[in-house]
Amino acid sequence: MYKFSGLDKKTGHQPRGKKGVLLMNLGTPDEATTPSVRRYLAEFLSDPRVVEIPRLVWLVILHGIILRVRPAKSAALYKEIWTDGGSPLMDISKKQQAKLQQQLSDDGINSNVYLAMRYGNPSTASTLQAMHKDGVDDITVLPLYPQYAAPTTGTVFDAIARELMKWRFVPSLHFINTYHDNDDYITALAESIEKDFAVNGKPKKLVMSFHGMPERNLQLGDPYYCFCAKTTRLVTEKLGLSNDDYVMTFQSRFGKAKWLGPYTDATIESLAKDGIDDIAVICPAFSADCLETLEEIQGENREVFEEAGGKSFRYIAALNDDDAHIKMMAGLVKPYL
Repeated sequence: MYKFSGLDKKTGHQPRGKKGVLLMNLGTPDEATTPSVRRYLAEFLSDPRVVEIPRLVWLVILHGIILRVRPAKSAALYKEIWTDGGSPLMDISKKQQAKLQQQLSDDGINSNVYLAMRYGNPSTASTLQAMHKDGVDDITVLPLYPQYAAPTTGTVFDAIARELMKWRFVPSLHFINTYHDNDDYITALAESIEKDFAVNGKPKKLVMSFHGMPERNLQLGDPYYCFCAKTTRLVTEKLGLSNDDYVMTFQSRFGKAKWLGPYTDATIESLAKDGIDDIAVICPAFSADCLETLEEIQGENREVFEEAGGKSFRYIAALNDDDAHIKMMAGLVKPYL
């Protein structure tokens, strides 16, 4: 059980009352090595919200097959995109944290911004404990998943709840569960696309590729697909695009189950074969570039497109630490600070 510490010498009570912001993203291995990737994948893929098949069956598959084969392959891919600041996701997340801290300060708000990863480091538990030691007992949680889904945003709540169940004094919590239709988010996405079009010209097709989810999730009531569709509609309306100008797709599927479609790789291959040889791809579900955007989209899917006859393929970067993105984050958390 987590214990209180740092009592005030005069009163015998710990100084409290501070407000803080907790940014959370999925996570990343600590290093681009097979052992580090194996530890990360073991934690990630053991989450029952991430893989919803009978527990015993899945654990046998996970530890008997996947964790014996996949870590080495993933480590090789991570090495291709690794930076001096670690993985791109971690490097960008730290920049987001620092810039949001500065933005709040510029807006006259005296609240510290903390960063945690759902899987890997810095862990949810250790970050919450650090916030407590700093005297924070009013926490605004911003999971950096624009479109709510149970395996992403939902599991952030799970991790926070599991840690706080051990605490004697539970802090006030403000949990921002989605911002798929937030005006500032939609505007930031649209502006990033407009900037690309201004430099490179309007492509024959804009592909808006969201992270995939099993179709069963939608059937069980998960709103993720609907939120992705609304984000797509709002962005394309702001850009004044017609239905023929864009397509919404889903990437990063694995396993034999049916996932949300249409699939990104199959779609861009079909586009190329149909003579649509100039496309731009953006991934609105990712708040920071990572393996799924930099390697899967810029690498694997580019090859699929070009091998099918495509000529011009470009990836429009995630919003990352762009000023408009940071101001959007500040707008989301400020009402609670």
